[in-house]
Amino acid sequence: MPADFPPAPDTLVRDRAEADTSPLPSRGAPVFAALDLGTNNCRLLVARPARRERGCEGFKVIDAFSRVVRLGEGVCSSGLLSPAAMDRTVEALRICAQKMERRQVTSFRAVATEACRRAANCTDFMARVKDETGLDIEIIDTEEEAALAVAGCVPLLDRDTPYGLVFDIGGGSTEVSFFRLEEGGGHELRKIISIPLGVVSLAERFGCQDIGRTVYEAMIAEVAPHLEKFEAICSIGQRIKAGEVQMLGTSGTVTTLAGMSMGLARYDRSKVDGTFLGFDQVEEMTTRLVSLDYAGRAAQPCIGHDRADLVLAGCAILDAICRRWPVGRLRVGDRGVREGILFGLLQKHETGRVRHATGPHYRRLTL
Repeated sequence: MPADFPPAPDTLVRDRAEADTSPLPSRGAPVFAALDLGTNNCRLLVARPARRERGCEGFKVIDAFSRVVRLGEGVCSSGLLSPAAMDRTVEALRICAQKMERRQVTSFRAVATEACRRAANCTDFMARVKDETGLDIEIIDTEEEAALAVAGCVPLLDRDTPYGLVFDIGGGSTEVSFFRLEEGGGHELRKIISIPLGVVSLAERFGCQDIGRTVYEAMIAEVAPHLEKFEAICSIGQRIKAGEVQMLGTSGTVTTLAGMSMGLARYDRSKVDGTFLGFDQVEEMTTRLVSLDYAGRAAQPCIGHDRADLVLAGCAILDAICRRWPVGRLRVGDRGVREGILFGLLQKHETGRVRHATGPHYRRLTL
């Protein structure tokens, strides 16, 4: 790990706007919870069935939690979860378990992603989590992670544009999905790629404080070959030229840039989720961020010290995606895996049949 990589930041809760003070549910009423333990963040949503709420058909969020835990800090170099990272994460998971107990959750699913997929000591860590919090966390593969993110974001997409390109820039990996939208709200997943580069892993490789244009372009060049392989398989560029592709990004990178573009003094999910970012706006903001040092980035609203060390790595991944597939604008989703899990839990509840939580009307097409 480079010497300039700072320790994990203090607690950050970005979902405070989602949580409400709704009364506890009546006895027998279903309450669902979805927990996403990523390389950088631990996120929880608690919801109950509803017809439509804030663009998400099927459920109403009644509680939420998000904390930067940096679980994957140093995993790329050591292959292990560090004691400090595990301690931070267990503390956050205790809070999640307490919230679920208070909200009388009747059905939940907890998943872990890239850091836990990579770490050799993850089995021991999962045993500790179960012992200290009571939570059973499932380590999912990259394809299911991407499928859940797509399922969570589909309600934001325009049904008049036949193809969707959704990307999720995570801490340890980046998932890109290409699919066709179907009548009735479903989608036919054509192909998924998981790139073993995320904001934490890329920042650890290239440094994360004083990054000039040369280093920034080197980060983009690290990502580009992975995208070229995906393009060779899917021929997305041809669909873009025909005006048949829409793009959506779900990650801290795109939501942060969206908040900056709106001039928010403080991040507000209700204003960011569902907004659009033009590629010209992305270029303008990334150019400005590259020109700033660590302190300058930390001083920016919607970034702060918790994201100042990682934001440029995320911007480099986003830049590579925008250059490879020049759609012209992208929709911003402050949603993803958790919402995909909730759709699956809701579907299971409504049908009474056990199935994987991969979203409504989902079917996989293998190329």
